Amino acid sequence: MLAYALRRLLLALPLLLGITFVSFIVIHLAPGDPVEMAGGDVPMTQNPQVGKWREELGLDKPLHVQYLNWVSRLVRFDFGRSFAPHGRPVLTMIAERLPITLLLNIVEMLIIVTMAVPVGALSATRQYSAFDKVTTIFVFIGFATPDFWLALLLMILFGVQLGWLPISGLRSMNWEYLSFWQQQGDFLAHLTLPIVVATFGGLAGFSRYMRQSMLEVIRQDYIQSARAKGLAERVVIGKHALRNALLPIVTILGLSLPTLIGGSVIVESIFAIPGMGQLMVQAAFERDYPVLMGNLVIVSTLTLLANLAADVAYGLVDPRIRVGRRRR
Repeated sequence: MLAYALRRLLLALPLLLGITFVSFIVIHLAPGDPVEMAGGDVPMTQNPQVGKWREELGLDKPLHVQYLNWVSRLVRFDFGRSFAPHGRPVLTMIAERLPITLLLNIVEMLIIVTMAVPVGALSATRQYSAFDKVTTIFVFIGFATPDFWLALLLMILFGVQLGWLPISGLRSMNWEYLSFWQQQGDFLAHLTLPIVVATFGGLAGFSRYMRQSMLEVIRQDYIQSARAKGLAERVVIGKHALRNALLPIVTILGLSLPTLIGGSVIVESIFAIPGMGQLMVQAAFERDYPVLMGNLVIVSTLTLLANLAADVAYGLVDPRIRVGRRRR
């Protein structure tokens, strides 16, 4: 297993380099650049500082030279500095935004997995029952409801009309004057609506995946054989069926790992949460190439690691895969 993981990591390095190269080219092909975006309504031809700005940012060099310079800094774990007027290091900006995004998305994924697995399994084992029909309706609603629309409805209801929950930011204006426990309660209150919005659609999707996977497993011959041997239904479902039904869920969870960084763009933008999603949106509008590439490297690395983690998790969930790898 260790040799397999190391081999996959080595193969991921050239793949990551290719991803960054293509992304670097595509980002620079977008109309406009940081100098033009900073110029506002003043025509670039009338601004004598244009050439100096481009030279300071390194934008006067050919594209392949800019990419090689960026890669040389990346090898030293230097993501460069933002093209924004403050010129802060990209890693510092990411480090400030990353904790809240990770907290928001980890809580979201924990809630989704904790609820989706039993809901999907119960729907499959009680197919066409009232519970299955209710969850099916919920799934259709969850798939059909846009996040931004649901967020606006909840903000109007719970934030404006009822006044129960805050609708933006992470802290109230009087945060400094609250006690410790009041501060924690205020922080949780600010996270409630974003987590509900982010969880709603994901819970619908994961529960449907789990239901379909469970239906396929319980129809297999070995499940019927286990029942014929007189095993209790909870043993048949919990020990034999559930573990095999989790394989597709492991794959989806692995592919969902990169969304821990950039998957909350809409939620963070609507609720004004200073996280990674909001940072990426601002960088895209400002053509802040170092920030965009820094985020892209992190998301791409997580994607590659997620695929590796999913493969390793297969072996933990299904013993047949472990045996097959040893034989090879």
